[in-house]
Amino acid sequence: MTDAVMAELRFVVRGEKSIFYAADRARSYWPADPHTVAIHDVRPIADKLAFDRNGFLMLDQPTAVGDLADRAEVDARYVPEVEALVARLTGAAKVISFGLMMRTDDPAAGDGNQPAFGAHIDYGARTVRDQALRILGEEEGERRLAGRHVLINVWRPIRTVERTPLALCDASTIGAEDLFESEIRGGLGDAGRKSLFGFNLAHTERQRWYYVPRMRPEEVFVFKLFDSDPSRVQFTAHTAFNDPTSPPDARPRQSIEIRTIAFMS
Repeated sequence: MTDAVMAELRFVVRGEKSIFYAADRARSYWPADPHTVAIHDVRPIADKLAFDRNGFLMLDQPTAVGDLADRAEVDARYVPEVEALVARLTGAAKVISFGLMMRTDDPAAGDGNQPAFGAHIDYGARTVRDQALRILGEEEGERRLAGRHVLINVWRPIRTVERTPLALCDASTIGAEDLFESEIRGGLGDAGRKSLFGFNLAHTERQRWYYVPRMRPEEVFVFKLFDSDPSRVQFTAHTAFNDPTSPPDARPRQSIEIRTIAFMS
């Protein structure tokens, strides 16, 4: 057992499909089923985690990038660094990336850059295929998609998280029967983007949640969202949450995330 906070998380009503307008959230249909759950400190067990056992890793992985808030530096240096990290962790023959997002819960930020409050899995097979073909082209994309491929999110604080941390659910405690379709309109910082497709999570008592108290910029979450091998542990649900231990003067959360597709052949 690890230390835990008790906090309310937003789950989806069982059986409901949602439509989420990322840049205009008031328009969304996202029927909520809130539950107060224990969210455990993952640091004491970080060295025991494995993709194929838990669906996620928490690593002490400093970045060589000096300013993660500088988009030009991120594109030039951080994106290749993340792709190399995923290749090393998975043994993938090729890694591509998309969906880089910088998020903050600063009230002045627009909806599209706010953290997502709702237990979800970003994308499934449909969106993975769309992105692979868009990035690689039809010939290479089809060839790579014929082999095993994995969608992985790499999430890092830009500064120490004082409020609105990210919680992850151990993927081995999630059943396929608890996942319900989600359509995301205007996602990934582009209000005009074509729909993306993933899942929301309904609550069960068997689910086990984790976070990193005051997560630091040298710490990183790496978590699976989809695996083309259905026998593998996958579907790591996650959500932002309001940490009851955050001080009243806590600074807004700032974080960066990148989705990657790792092709095993």
